[in-house]
Amino acid sequence: MARVVIVGAGTFGASLAWHLAGGGDDVVLIDQFEPGDPRATSGGETRLIRCAHGPDADYAAMARRARTLWRELEAETGTDLLTECGVSWFAHRDDGWEAASAQTLHALDIPAERQDVADAARRFPSLNGADLTWVLHEPEAGVLRAAHAVRALAQAATERGARIVHGRAAPDGDRVVLEGDVYEADRVVWSCGGWLATLFPAVVQLRVTLQQLFFYDGGPGWERAPAWIDYDRAVYGTGDLHDLGVKCAWDEEGPPLDPDAPLPDATPQTEALMRGYVAERFPALAAAPLKGTRTCRYELTADSEFLAAEHDGVWLVGGGSGHGFKHGPALAERVIAAWDGGEPLPARFGLHRRERGTSLRTAGSNL
Repeated sequence: MARVVIVGAGTFGASLAWHLAGGGDDVVLIDQFEPGDPRATSGGETRLIRCAHGPDADYAAMARRARTLWRELEAETGTDLLTECGVSWFAHRDDGWEAASAQTLHALDIPAERQDVADAARRFPSLNGADLTWVLHEPEAGVLRAAHAVRALAQAATERGARIVHGRAAPDGDRVVLEGDVYEADRVVWSCGGWLATLFPAVVQLRVTLQQLFFYDGGPGWERAPAWIDYDRAVYGTGDLHDLGVKCAWDEEGPPLDPDAPLPDATPQTEALMRGYVAERFPALAAAPLKGTRTCRYELTADSEFLAAEHDGVWLVGGGSGHGFKHGPALAERVIAAWDGGEPLPARFGLHRRERGTSLRTAGSNL
């Protein structure tokens, strides 16, 4: 049995605690907030879970494995976390992100359907696809209840024997200092989202940005609609799940936001951009009342690849880059396997200097 201290109870840290405690390790999970807090990048109501990652088979397979693990967590905790509503990708050309995704998913035997635009439109109360060539639909993809899922991970970890400690931690070599107390362990993991670069500025390169979400009252027809991603235009959304409204998110890289700064309100400028897109793409929502707005943080690596590597005797895990939430339990499983002598983590998860590359989320960071 190993003693492991994990700082950061988001999707990566809480998933590690869940796995490790289930394996019999002595686990302490530290966070300055309660699990699922909206100030953290794993907070908020919903996140997409989908396997399409362009030509990248590794991320696609990891997302598929994560789907299985989320279902296992649901069974263990008796909570409903994953709505399998499907995810539709709006393709603007024959040879783009969606075509590469389809080829990868088919090679991995992950369900995916190529749809004509007219057929895809039947899944939505309204869809203007005049600028689209086709639609890639993942029928077994959907939406996770983000804050609920993090709380479920933390709850399950404690029921397996982990201990949660609240407070703001700081590194001291391979030890963790928390309000005068010092925590030592066989392994220390820092998985603290946007704060990772603040704590380890010499080796971690992350941009923390403000992202804005808008929810429209589209009526009952949207309760059955798929989630959707317009990769080339850097917009995504969901149907009206959990009575939140139809979620539409402007996914271009937002302005910098310090991880300790309060979350500001959504701006009228971005609301106008979102309303213009919605009126064009989903005409039935053109005059729909705005039910609410939310803001959140991303912590972005330049290439949108995750970070999971050892540094001076501790492990740094993060860089979710706006698409990491869904992968939490599967990435944690891979990290633990690497510790135990299994398959090494890919070099691209390392602490090397990152260069801007093709986004694994939407084209927002490609622009």
